[in-house]
Amino acid sequence: MHQLEDRFFLGFVAVATLAMAWIAVPFFGSILWALVAAIVFKPVHRMLASRMPKRHTTPALITLLLMIAIVIVPAVMLGSLLIDQAIIIYNSIETRQIDLVKLVRDVQAGLPNWMRDALGRIGPKDLTALQGRLASAMTDAVRMGAGQAVSLGQGALSFVMQLGIMLYLAFFLIRDGDLLTRKISHRLPMDRAKRRDLFTKFTTVIRATVKGSFVVAFVQGTLGGIIFAVLGIQAALLWGVVMGMFSLVPAIGTGIVWVPVAIYLMATGQQWQAFVLTGFGVLVIGMVDNVLRPILVGKDTRMPDWVVLIATLGGLSVFGMNGIVVGPVIAAMFIAAWDIFADEREVLSA
Repeated sequence: MHQLEDRFFLGFVAVATLAMAWIAVPFFGSILWALVAAIVFKPVHRMLASRMPKRHTTPALITLLLMIAIVIVPAVMLGSLLIDQAIIIYNSIETRQIDLVKLVRDVQAGLPNWMRDALGRIGPKDLTALQGRLASAMTDAVRMGAGQAVSLGQGALSFVMQLGIMLYLAFFLIRDGDLLTRKISHRLPMDRAKRRDLFTKFTTVIRATVKGSFVVAFVQGTLGGIIFAVLGIQAALLWGVVMGMFSLVPAIGTGIVWVPVAIYLMATGQQWQAFVLTGFGVLVIGMVDNVLRPILVGKDTRMPDWVVLIATLGGLSVFGMNGIVVGPVIAAMFIAAWDIFADEREVLSA
């Protein structure tokens, strides 16, 4: 009878947990980024708490205000400017002020003779069809990106609500995070060493992802936007943000943006701009990842590049932008779990 009661209670715990997770799903993004913010800014909170040992709430409140001033306010201002540029480009494409078919033809006309001859062998009909397909693909891509930005601006009320929930949760996670971690840790059916390893890996990967990915993406996107603005390329801010986003994806990087632009500049007779952009892209933007990431992340927290690639792309596919963090964390938990399992097998077989 006692065993039956235990099973019923465990089933009740499982159902209650799943129900709580189900009602929290609409706020998954807010919960995730509140957790990320609490982990990243925890060292700041600890420093403030050590100087105000008799105050429990004030250090957390100051930490939250610093986070808003350093991250939230600049991000909102950048997002507003980005939406403005996206709307301009979107309207320019709709009104044919930006003619992508003409752009493709201009690039083709500026290609070296041997490349034009090679394309000419395809045949005029096929070449015209190829131009149409390229222009159509570029139009769809730009419209989709600009349209998403416009939709984001139109969904301002939802964004403000999610942001408010995130900041509210972040405050309590910053203030009570240590206590909450201890409570969760003590209730997990694992021995102390395993719990410590998994929690350490979890927090380490989140900090590494934010420092090693988002900081590098910010620097690369900023540098890309600056060089685009210096060269007089339209919507430099928008392209800088796009480069920053692509820099988050391993094996793709910012080159997917600036390389086609450099080719366009070369093909349309703007040789010195093309050389400057290529040199800056290779020697400055490209080197940021190699120099900054090891400093910010450290060798101990890095996963194999192919694992990061699969985890990031898979996370983006399943969770959207939240997958930039969720994907690497899942991969890290997977590796940590198998490492613990392998260590135990070695101990048992010894």
